Amino acid sequence: METIDNNPKERPFSIFTICNGYDLTRDAFYKYKKRYVKRIKIENQVLEIVHKRRRTLPREGARKLMKSLKLDFQKHNIKIGRDQLLRILKDNNLLIRRKKYSSRTTNSHHRFYKYKNSIKDITINRSNQVWAADITYIRTIKGFCYLALLTDMYSRKIVGYDLSDSLELTGCVRALKKALYHNKGLKNLTHHSDRGIQYCSNVYTNELKRKKIAISMTEENHCYENALAERVNGILKDEFYLDQTFASVEEAKKATKNAIKLYNSKRLHLSLDYKIPNNVHQNAA
Repeated sequence: METIDNNPKERPFSIFTICNGYDLTRDAFYKYKKRYVKRIKIENQVLEIVHKRRRTLPREGARKLMKSLKLDFQKHNIKIGRDQLLRILKDNNLLIRRKKYSSRTTNSHHRFYKYKNSIKDITINRSNQVWAADITYIRTIKGFCYLALLTDMYSRKIVGYDLSDSLELTGCVRALKKALYHNKGLKNLTHHSDRGIQYCSNVYTNELKRKKIAISMTEENHCYENALAERVNGILKDEFYLDQTFASVEEAKKATKNAIKLYNSKRLHLSLDYKIPNNVHQNAA
């Protein structure tokens, strides 16, 4: 019945024949058709709104779309639930499939001192209380480059980053200095990372000590004890296309800068009650 066209000349059977075939009255047929046309109109409106949003955040999932598009749906007088939105996205191949990544950027076999995990049992209740540090890889056609990130564990904001074509500690130091430059008046801050040589090096730890920042490191289960940093790595690749292979380091840097800007200023976080990192960080500092 959904394929019945409005043009009688293109319809293979008369309305009378169709109603008899489905055991319907003409009144029931026209009521169904009216509902169908209304549903298609709403779905097209929803798709238009979703496509507009995804021009900014191309891999935003259904749950976050429900929150971020709430005002847009209200503006267009669209009443839609999560299940209905999921169905529309599924029918139009717009559901987001998450990828799994496996990379090794941590070398914990070195001569430098390894610190204990001091944030295991603490409650994080403000911005700039704990920063989580990690390194992930970004592909280019000439090989890998490495993204050093510092994320505030309360607000989920990326407070510092650096992309370089080497795993040497200079990238991590630059990321740290950027974070310190943009966050003044820090008190009782803890820096948490894995036991990689970059974070254990004397150059890096001396910089933390000079700024009176406490040092915490993962002990046994690296990925679980630094889960937030791992999660942020995955989000940048899953939702902001940093999982692609870039033509050059310069192109990767532009994409990374844009991705982190959108992550901090546009992306809603379930763990933040669907708030944006920039806003939470500013209000809870």
